[in-house]
Amino acid sequence: MNRSVLLGYQLLTGISDATTGALLMVVPALTLQLLHLRALSSQLVYLSFVGAFVLPVGIAHLYGALAVYRGNCRRDLEIVWLLTAFIRSSVAVFVILQVLTGDLAAGWLVVGVFDGTCALLQAIGLSKGWSIHAAR
Repeated sequence: MNRSVLLGYQLLTGISDATTGALLMVVPALTLQLLHLRALSSQLVYLSFVGAFVLPVGIAHLYGALAVYRGNCRRDLEIVWLLTAFIRSSVAVFVILQVLTGDLAAGWLVVGVFDGTCALLQAIGLSKGWSIHAAR
């Protein structure tokens, strides 16, 4: 895995999660509208709470981007990937199960598939040592 791709991945996941998390915390109804999802107004406070967890996942990925950019923080990137892969895996399983049981709308599959894909990529990257390419 080349360094530019690693940096791009970290920036993409970091910016998307940090932005989504911040928006969920501040304007959850608008965030859902942008994602083409719906929720009852009584549920918005819980979505804001979820945003409080999505935001730091994004920040962790941005920290991983900084590690790749600096080129001397291979271990930092591995820790970011390990921890965020655990979080993303649990989100993917939860969302997909909730969609299958009908408790979440099918539109939420985008979240489950995105998080599951990221977790899988990071697990593969950890097992294959892709983080070695973060070093200059």
